[in-house]
Amino acid sequence: MADRTPPQTILSVRRLIPLGLLAAAGIAFIAAGGAKYLSFAALAENRDWLYGLVRHWGVAAAFGYTVIYGTLVALSVPGGAVLTIAGGFLFGTWLGGLYAVVGATLGASAIFLAARAGLGGLAQRAGRFIGKLEEGFRADAFNYLLVLRLVPIFPFWLVNLVPALVGVSFPIYVLATFLGIIPGTFVYASLGNGLGSVVEEPDLAIIFKPSVLAPIVGLALLALVPVGYRRWRGKKAT
Repeated sequence: MADRTPPQTILSVRRLIPLGLLAAAGIAFIAAGGAKYLSFAALAENRDWLYGLVRHWGVAAAFGYTVIYGTLVALSVPGGAVLTIAGGFLFGTWLGGLYAVVGATLGASAIFLAARAGLGGLAQRAGRFIGKLEEGFRADAFNYLLVLRLVPIFPFWLVNLVPALVGVSFPIYVLATFLGIIPGTFVYASLGNGLGSVVEEPDLAIIFKPSVLAPIVGLALLALVPVGYRRWRGKKAT
C-alpha cells in the first residue's frame, strides 16, 4: 500500500529533528547523572585536577571549557551559574567571563537555529493576539531581547526559544544575547575568581543584591528608551 503521508507533514517532522535531538541529549545527560558534575561539590573535589588541566593544556583547556559550556547551554541543562563561577575560578575574572560569554552565546545560537527550523512561524498560527505580540516583539527585537538577557527574570532556555518562535533575525539574536549576558556573567566569574584556592559554595543570589542588580536594571531601562521614544513619536505622528 502506497504511503499517503502528506509531503508537508514529513517536512515538518524532519524540521523538528535537530530540536528533538538536543532535547533528547539533554534528558539523557540528566538521566545519566551528569548534573552531579555541575555542582560546587564536584568543583571542590576535582579542583587540583582541573587546575592541572589548565596549566598543562593552556589554550586547549580554554577551548574545551568554551565548547563544554556551549554544548550544555544548547542542551538546556541547568548549571550555567556553576560553570561560569568555575570559569572565573580556573581562568580568572576576565578570561573566564569571556570564555563563558562566548560559550553561552554559541550554545544559545545552536538551540535558536534548531527551534527556528522546527517551530518557526508557530506564533503566526496561534491566533491574532499572539500575532500582534509577535509584531511588537519583532519591531523592537534587539531592545526587548537585550532587556531579557540583562535581567534574569525568565529562565535562560526559555529566552533562547521565544525569539525563534516569533521570527527574530539571527544576527539580532546573537548580538543581543552576547551583549546582554556580559554583566551577569562577569559578576559570577568575579565571584569564582574570589574563591581562591578553597572552593566553597558562594551566594548565587548575589546577582539580585541591590548593589549588583541596580546597575543592570539601569542598563535594561536604558535599552528600553529607544522603544519608548519610537512609540511616543508614533502616537505624536497620528
